[in-house]
Amino acid sequence: MSVHAPEEGSGEAQRPPTIEITRGSASEEELAALIAVVSDAYAQEAAEAVVEEPVVSAWTRTQRPLRRSLRRDIPWGRFSG
Repeated sequence: MSVHAPEEGSGEAQRPPTIEITRGSASEEELAALIAVVSDAYAQEAAEAVVEEPVVSAWTRTQRPLRRSLRRDIPWGRFSG
């Protein structure tokens, strides 16, 4: 059995995933059970895959650092002594 899901960037995004039985023969009840289990797992994975966007306030967006951090790799006066 193989399951083919459309790629995100491809034009196949409107097509539903397909299931292809490559060996043996399955009864209608077995196929119905397989489709139910795979559909449920697919729906759960899709629901959990959503990334929540962090909330950024207007103050955080407009805030800028007061100065750049000090470079600790350059000694004082550039003398390595």
